[in-house]
Amino acid sequence: MKTELEHILPKPGSSFSLSVNPNFSDLFYWHFHPEFEIVFIDGADGNRMVGQHNSAFEKNDLVMIGSYIPHLNFDYGIRTPYEKVVIHIGKEFLKNAEENTPEFNPIANLFKQSRRGIAFGEKTKKEIGPRIMNLANLEDLEQFMELLSILYALERAEDKEFLHEKEVKNQYTSRDQSRLDRIYSFVDQNYTRRIRIEEIADLSHLSPAAFCRYFKKMTRLTFTQFVNHYRIDKAKKMLLSGESVTTTCYACGFESLSYFNRTFKQITGRIPSSFSIINIPDKNLSNDC
Repeated sequence: MKTELEHILPKPGSSFSLSVNPNFSDLFYWHFHPEFEIVFIDGADGNRMVGQHNSAFEKNDLVMIGSYIPHLNFDYGIRTPYEKVVIHIGKEFLKNAEENTPEFNPIANLFKQSRRGIAFGEKTKKEIGPRIMNLANLEDLEQFMELLSILYALERAEDKEFLHEKEVKNQYTSRDQSRLDRIYSFVDQNYTRRIRIEEIADLSHLSPAAFCRYFKKMTRLTFTQFVNHYRIDKAKKMLLSGESVTTTCYACGFESLSYFNRTFKQITGRIPSSFSIINIPDKNLSNDC
């Protein structure tokens, strides 16, 4: 449950990667990567969180996300059957193609538009969704040609919805990423005990107040919310493996059963003893730390 840089490797001999039905419904994965991403999810209602945009989708969704735009995995919290295909396209996909091959200009324009995040309407989802789902059944060259055709069709689509008024600028510098990595590592190593704001602020070379503002800006969560989500993620795994509620509570760093039960229900929508579903977190975050 952290904002992190994801490293994506295409299969050997390919300029893009294709993932069919990757299941991250139990994981709150707020992440970003240099690749452009196309997501098609079918058969479920869910929540679309891209950059500063947050909205619900029903039955299916088709979205294109530009390079380095932070986003949540679209299947987070879904407990009904669904199908999903994720396409990652490297930044070098059209390198020099615009100059040498003008026919690629519409696709280059689509990539530029995706820096605002794009959601596609019912007509495009109905036409393009099945083609995306079928990509995995094609051979390499045929798959590549079909992807080009899909990209061209998406650029021409008349039912685009831009998720931001302007291009989303990557707010994460290498210094920010290094600082966040230290914070995440510290939480991972110390979530089983009480973590004081002063010690995590000192690790970040910030005052407690400055740290709280910084962390909220970077992750869209207060530090307390982040730690609670992290602990609850660990608790869910322990409960599903058969551990008791009491053992799980204290092993995950909670100091009382009442607070553990209240936090667990707030985040998952269930009490620990009847854990079976995970809900989307509230987008209206408080300003405290």
